Amino acid sequence: MLELAILGFLCDTPLHGYELRKRIAALTGHVKPVAESTLYPAIKRLEMAGLLARETQPGTGAAPRHVLTLTAEGRAELRCRLAEPAQADITDENRWFTVLAFLRHLKDPATQAGVLERRLAFLRQPTSFFYDDDRPLRAEEIEDPFRRGILTIARAANQAEQSWLRRTLDSLRATGGA
Repeated sequence: MLELAILGFLCDTPLHGYELRKRIAALTGHVKPVAESTLYPAIKRLEMAGLLARETQPGTGAAPRHVLTLTAEGRAELRCRLAEPAQADITDENRWFTVLAFLRHLKDPATQAGVLERRLAFLRQPTSFFYDDDRPLRAEEIEDPFRRGILTIARAANQAEQSWLRRTLDSLRATGGA
């Protein structure tokens, strides 16, 4: 998820590390803040792989700034990761939001639609946070008002997302996607 966010934000615009960290934190930080000890090694890995480049520019103060840009290989890698996201990128809400944040970088509506179809199929599967043996429990079956609240909120979010996905898929299909 971190590497995808790095590639995605740098596809939008060249950034220095601090600004990149702020943008990633704004996207994912409410769940898992991005530590410098995690971000900078990931940047270095991507740079060593030839997916991004670093350019030193004069800083506003005394220290120079290192501005990161995406290479052509980095753009290709981003498109590949977006076109064929891992299953965890589809099923984990936070990872899904990262994919969704950059899905516009796939220019083919059919490929975009394929990714959205995978998410829609996942959301249609019966699931719960609470079970009776192997059977998922519905909100109406739970007496605990707090657990019932979790399921009620999750159901509303799931229905809203499915509705948005169907509308977006209809729009993509109207433009030639799938």
